[in-house]
Amino acid sequence: MPEVPGLARPVALSTSACYPLGVPETFATAQDLGYDAVEVMITGNPLSRDPDELLDLQQKHQLPIAAIHAPTLLLTQHVWGDAWNKIRLAAKMVERVGADVMVAHPPFVWQRRYARGFAEHVSRISREEGVKIAVENMYPWTVRGHSVQAYAPHWSPLDQDYEWVTWDFSHAAASGTDSLEAVRQLGGRLGHVHLTDGSGKAIMDEHLRPGHGTQPVAETLDHLAAVDWHGVVGVEVSTRKAKDVSMRDEWLAESLAFARAHLGEAPRERD
Repeated sequence: MPEVPGLARPVALSTSACYPLGVPETFATAQDLGYDAVEVMITGNPLSRDPDELLDLQQKHQLPIAAIHAPTLLLTQHVWGDAWNKIRLAAKMVERVGADVMVAHPPFVWQRRYARGFAEHVSRISREEGVKIAVENMYPWTVRGHSVQAYAPHWSPLDQDYEWVTWDFSHAAASGTDSLEAVRQLGGRLGHVHLTDGSGKAIMDEHLRPGHGTQPVAETLDHLAAVDWHGVVGVEVSTRKAKDVSMRDEWLAESLAFARAHLGEAPRERD
């Protein structure tokens, strides 16, 4: 667990929420707004995968890195080459920077070698590297009005043999899944949360602010607080449509306040 004294459910700001700004700007924003930690998504930007640079930012802003998101997105296929190399190196990054969890997406259907025995291989690397690897829930793709299975063995982790799962509310909305029901079903397998929302009307994930979609986000966070779940909640909302920095910060502050209100955690003391 990241060193966030007294917090069972620290709230981290994901670097993806500050896109197109980079990792340093995310740390600065997280510190200014009172977040407990930062979640780093590994991208084509060299800084995002440099543990020494990340540790320097951690020290400068006195904020831990709570989660590392492996470069398993479609747009990061060129980063770190082979898919299993991505998982292994991201796991080592988690250990190096002292994070709590690593987020990974399930394989794409065309990654047949990667998909073969995926759950077993993830579990083995998790044990060997001593880190929690939480596979994220995804959603079916829609092509020309038809639903397409883009992930193997499936976009839903509920019936898969994953030791840990990351639950993303926006992805749940895109797949038509009830998050509260799913989180209850996952029980102790819930390893990480991506705090977002979605309308349920879009064919892709929207990453709306929590409370601005149709998912039972508040009820799900209330449930996690009630059962005393321990884990990191990463705010992964999209701010690309914000008109300026002030609006972006307002949205991120609103998302943090939403998390605090429903997770039963007091604000971190700000320097």
